[in-house]
Amino acid sequence: MTARIGVVTFPGSLDDRDTQRAIRLAGAEPVALWHKDKDLKQVDAVVLCGGFSYGDYLRAGAIARFSPVMEPLIEQARAGLPVLGICNGFQILTEAHLLPGTMLRNNHLHFICRDQKLRVENAETAWTSDYTAGQEIHIPLKNIDGQYVADQHTLDMLESEGRVAFRYLDVNPNGSNNDIAGVANEAGNVVGLMPHPEHAVEPLIGTGRTDGLPFFTSILKKLVNA
Repeated sequence: MTARIGVVTFPGSLDDRDTQRAIRLAGAEPVALWHKDKDLKQVDAVVLCGGFSYGDYLRAGAIARFSPVMEPLIEQARAGLPVLGICNGFQILTEAHLLPGTMLRNNHLHFICRDQKLRVENAETAWTSDYTAGQEIHIPLKNIDGQYVADQHTLDMLESEGRVAFRYLDVNPNGSNNDIAGVANEAGNVVGLMPHPEHAVEPLIGTGRTDGLPFFTSILKKLVNA
């Protein structure tokens, strides 16, 4: 049976179609989920894609966190459902307290769009097992509210427990604490990151590389082998 991966669209989402395409390229079936859906249509995993949900009013992700679809998503994520949050999706996961920390405006106060070099710090999550720890990859980055911050206790916990999933290399593009580009929850089923792996799955688009495809092959292998 083909794995079914849901992609949630909120008002203001930009990358839902790109994410669905990446899922399809990896060999899974993308399932469109609308922000007003009150069930997840029995999907095997969920991706919260990038964009500017609800116009990023209040704070990025703050309104989307209360969308009807988030109630079953939060409940099932806590029970082990794999969830990936990309950019705005990462912001939503922090607002929903599925991931620690929060996102602030970039420290230079400008929107940034660039190919970003990352180091894979944790290759043992549901979404990163097709990478190797220490691997360096290039993933497109585009955001204005991308500065990851947390109190010192939380940062120490993330570092000591190996829950920093990705770290910026060469340049910290937004002032994130500890150069953190992505984090995971304790169980490793929930991962969030600011760069956009769905834009690095084919050689003719994005970075011209396929460094983002292992996100989607990782989860597919996990679901097939579960």
